[in-house]
Amino acid sequence: MSGEVLINLTPMETRVAVVENGVLQEAFIERSRRRGIVGNIYKGRVVRVLPGMQAAFVDIGLDRAAFIHAHEVMPPGTPAEEQLSIGHLLHEGQALVVQVTKDPIGSKGARLTTHLSVPSRYLVYMPDAPHHGVSQRIEDERERERLRGLIEEAQAQQGQEVVGGFIVRTAAEGVGLEELATDMHFLLRLWRKVSERKVTAGAPSVIYDDLPLFMRILRDVMRDDIEKVRIDSRENHVKLIEFAEEFMPDAVERIEHYAGERPIFDLFSVEDEIQKALGRKVQLKSGGYLVIDPTEAMTTIDVNTGGYVGHRNLEETIFKTNLEAATAIARQLRLRNLGGIIIIDFIDMEDPEHQRQVLRMLEKSLERDHAKTKCTGVTELGLVQLTRKRTRESLEQTLCEACPTCGGRGTLKTPETVCYEIFREILREERAYSAETYMVLAAQAVVDRLLDEESAAVADLEEFIGKPIRFQVETHYSQEQYDIVLM
Repeated sequence: MSGEVLINLTPMETRVAVVENGVLQEAFIERSRRRGIVGNIYKGRVVRVLPGMQAAFVDIGLDRAAFIHAHEVMPPGTPAEEQLSIGHLLHEGQALVVQVTKDPIGSKGARLTTHLSVPSRYLVYMPDAPHHGVSQRIEDERERERLRGLIEEAQAQQGQEVVGGFIVRTAAEGVGLEELATDMHFLLRLWRKVSERKVTAGAPSVIYDDLPLFMRILRDVMRDDIEKVRIDSRENHVKLIEFAEEFMPDAVERIEHYAGERPIFDLFSVEDEIQKALGRKVQLKSGGYLVIDPTEAMTTIDVNTGGYVGHRNLEETIFKTNLEAATAIARQLRLRNLGGIIIIDFIDMEDPEHQRQVLRMLEKSLERDHAKTKCTGVTELGLVQLTRKRTRESLEQTLCEACPTCGGRGTLKTPETVCYEIFREILREERAYSAETYMVLAAQAVVDRLLDEESAAVADLEEFIGKPIRFQVETHYSQEQYDIVLM
């Protein structure tokens, strides 16, 4: 599998596309006014303690106070019987050094922890952790043991007692002692600076700011199968090369400045794919399709055969559609950055072996996802449920806002429904006030219906209240909007 990373930079926005085998798999978008803050460390101040929720709100200098749970304040691994209530851990006005684990999403503030960590290319340093660890994605036990041994050697090379522990990241698979020792030295230097700022900084303020997106993506996404990183900014190309030379020398030759006349995101139809990812419906090559509906609590994905009729029988048609859907769903989760609980309604399959194969295909397709996913199998209702770690806003939340006409419902009241609302409102007004005439201001479609299909009902209402009713079209009104003026 071959891949490319495309980086598009403008003064107000950074966009990154991860392409595999010529198909867009992930899109990252960061705007200067709404830059992601996951990983940033702040010195905040506790503004409210909530004993009933075992949580507190902390002011870290954002528009909304951030949220921290009691278990994120206690030392890692504290037994349940020794855990204290939030009231014993924090009090209002207290200064607190915290790290962001989730960006503010929708109406929810950022999520915080006091278990601090700082990442590099191959390692994550956790100053409060009592031991070392290796990424679960490195499955070979010999490699895991080798990396643990190298961490111990690198720690001994530092010539000082190193407090805390290190997690070896997936990117470290196969690397040697020198690379790990270099990373460890960098992280320990960085942590000394952070520790100094923890003491001197006021609250609220930023103590540690993670790398900008175009550098962070190189650190977090770069793998051996990424053949090329193209960036369309000459100035930032130089910065990216300098960063790579210091921390990722093996990546330097793969980084190039894109000077083409076509916008960089027109390569591999990235712009078109992003636009498609904002829609509910995803077409499959076979003729089937997915319908994706994100809600507040979860995301539901429905699989349909559509125009695919197969060549042999219905069961074969369903099986082939579900197999293709499993691969497409894994891609859509990454591309749209959908997180939390995800419920998938595959088309019902009678053959248990078909069910197992579809589930295996889904799990295999999810293996390349950098976000942590967990598939819990098939429910009694035949639904597949999985969870995907959510740390930043979805693509839709980043690029879109709720429709001002429907308020985000996705539907509008029919003109008929609005007409009957107007009738009821006129009756209410008549009981409360005594007007000579009623003037109804409404959208064209509503007025047309009042003067046509509902004209008999309007005449009956005029006779009932003994007052004339006039109508006026307001071109800027939405279909649901109307006013009744008493004259």
